Amino acid sequence: LIHSSVHRCVLLMQRGHGAVQCYSMSCAGGEEAADMMMCRCASCGVAEDGNINIKLKKCNACHSVRYCSVECQKEHRPQHKAECKKRAADMRDESLFKQPESSHLGDCQICCLPLSIDHKKTSLSACCTKMICNGCLMFNLIRERKEKLEPKCVFCRKKSFLTGKESELLFNKRIEANDPIALGTMEYLTKAAKLGDAESHYQLGMMYGNRLHLSAGKDMKKARYHLEEAAIAGHPEARLQLGIVEVENKRMDRAVKHFIIAASSGETESMKMVKKGYESGGVSKEEFATALRAHQAAIEATKSPQRDEWEKSQQGNVPSKRK
Repeated sequence: LIHSSVHRCVLLMQRGHGAVQCYSMSCAGGEEAADMMMCRCASCGVAEDGNINIKLKKCNACHSVRYCSVECQKEHRPQHKAECKKRAADMRDESLFKQPESSHLGDCQICCLPLSIDHKKTSLSACCTKMICNGCLMFNLIRERKEKLEPKCVFCRKKSFLTGKESELLFNKRIEANDPIALGTMEYLTKAAKLGDAESHYQLGMMYGNRLHLSAGKDMKKARYHLEEAAIAGHPEARLQLGIVEVENKRMDRAVKHFIIAASSGETESMKMVKKGYESGGVSKEEFATALRAHQAAIEATKSPQRDEWEKSQQGNVPSKRK
């Protein structure tokens, strides 16, 4: 985008043609002028040219203008600063309030159905650090017992019962491989977050937001950043926390957006917040109905006969025998 205060023409002698062209707000339409500026330095107007080694780099914050050098970027900063800040905030909100396609947990590695965000319904394999739904684990165990097989991991097929030393050895190998799930302490969580792990961002956000966590220290700016990164990656609990923060800051429009997106991902507490918002008049009837349908659909997508059998077994019922 071209700053409103820029009214100068950029005169450029085209190589090999000898013609002079003028580029300015008055010479081209808004979109055309913006496209031209993306091909030219926003400060001096020089065009990108591979033959004479002129390469333009985007502004790191807003990505809407380019510069040929650090000097040009610094010179143009006073003109660009306000617009850059606004554009960067708009871009952040655009990604933050986008409904994720799935939760941060993804799909079960065996049945390929979405994993439930209820952590009681999934298990972590210590050998390969894969998240598997309890339905698949239970039916694999039934199969092994029926066929009198040695118990093995349902995913990587390593033996299930490991000694403490064997488990530690495998876990250290996962850490060396930069497996985000294996990276668990404050130091490793920070490393895993840099690798893009949503759960690590969430844990760091909760640590920085909690003054009682001595290893982190309270820092609400860092807390918000990590919670936002987790929410963008599809972490519904992180989005719920962001909604609560916005309520405390009395920014109800942003809070409602967070609650609706989290509820649409199957997060129950967020659905309750949307319902309260509807009852108080802060959420429209259409928004409430849409969120409720999406919430139910997200929960239904995580169900399967195997998972239903596992839930029955947790209630004291014996799973039915399959032919």
